[in-house]
Amino acid sequence: MMPNVTRKVRYGVGAHKGCAATAARRRKGPDSVIQAVDRALRILTVLQGSRRMSLGEIATRLDLAPSTVHGIIRTLLAHGMVQQERDSGRYRLGPATLRLGNVYLDTLELRSRVSAWAEDLARRTGCAVRTGVLLLGDVVVVAHEPRPDGTRQMPEVGIVIPAHCCALGKALLASDPDSLTEALTGDRLLRSMTGETITDPAALRAQLDVVRGTGIATEVEEAVLGECGAAAPLADAAGEVAGAIGLVVPSSAWPLDTAALDALRTTARAVSRELGAPAWPPHAVTRPPPATA
Repeated sequence: MMPNVTRKVRYGVGAHKGCAATAARRRKGPDSVIQAVDRALRILTVLQGSRRMSLGEIATRLDLAPSTVHGIIRTLLAHGMVQQERDSGRYRLGPATLRLGNVYLDTLELRSRVSAWAEDLARRTGCAVRTGVLLLGDVVVVAHEPRPDGTRQMPEVGIVIPAHCCALGKALLASDPDSLTEALTGDRLLRSMTGETITDPAALRAQLDVVRGTGIATEVEEAVLGECGAAAPLADAAGEVAGAIGLVVPSSAWPLDTAALDALRTTARAVSRELGAPAWPPHAVTRPPPATA
């Protein structure tokens, strides 16, 4: 992270009322959804967002009977996906989740392709560089290149940021109509992370229209006070969005100059080309619903 940045909020995960509502809608979906697996994943998602919770809190958050939650948690405990604190009896994510996360990162082609380009981009601009992918309305940072100024910086791989309030997320949502529709429909709200966060769906859609035209998304202190960013989408061999790469700077260094934004575009094109993309930026594709039995 950057020095002299006042962090009034903590990056969150989709374990909020909107997440529970989304899960509830999924339970009404195709019969192919296995209820026990769905509930186990929802428990993990809730713990991911709240860090530590009691059995009763988990049950209340997911609107499930405590006995149902207890049975699933016992299974998750046996596999190391959840741990129980001895002093408080509260539950938190277990070490097996980290192992799965590391396997995911190791097999993510985007992460390996972007590495050298991100280092070069950081050197050319003097900015920190993040690469992220979408996950249920949030952005997960899968690669982080620190600022090349030699200052001490926290590693950011694995942090999760609401997509609507960060440059990476806007770059992704602009090229992914399905994810944008999911983020703006139903009971899921655009959470306010700071006083600058865009929470009006119409305003967000208007901003994403601009992103599609320029290939660059921006945010000014919308996720964290004192932090600004710009990002560009990355395309894959199918021409669809595969992720996004962005520059992160303190508000004192905003706005970025033209040279930095040009370098960002050049890097996004180069990484997309290595991923086999026929063109950049990626074209927006609405995916058909999954086939049901």
